[in-house]
Amino acid sequence: MAKTLHVRIPATATEAKAAHLAGLQDDGLILAFVLPTAEVDAFVAQLKPEEPLSLREQALARNTNPSTPFSHLGLPEPDLSAKVREGQVCAPCEDGLDWLKIAVTQVDAHTSRVYLSGAD
Repeated sequence: MAKTLHVRIPATATEAKAAHLAGLQDDGLILAFVLPTAEVDAFVAQLKPEEPLSLREQALARNTNPSTPFSHLGLPEPDLSAKVREGQVCAPCEDGLDWLKIAVTQVDAHTSRVYLSGAD
């Protein structure tokens, strides 16, 4: 999945989970993993996001991307979490990838979960 999303999962990542969810027009691609919080900014920088990630203080009222829910992977939805750093990485992207978004939530005092979602 990382190859399809054009990302390299850092060697220090743990708890990596991914899914390819077939859709009517586009397929949903999701990938999540846990990184030491100190390494998150370097990972985000190598993705070259279009804009700096924004901080969303409050949880959203609902999941904004129900066709590719992270709950399929047994994970909490980043949309339903507070204090989430998020943003668009690319749209359109390369090699048939329509778009790629990132969200980062804190797991504990030392680690953060990185969520990547895209469509092809």
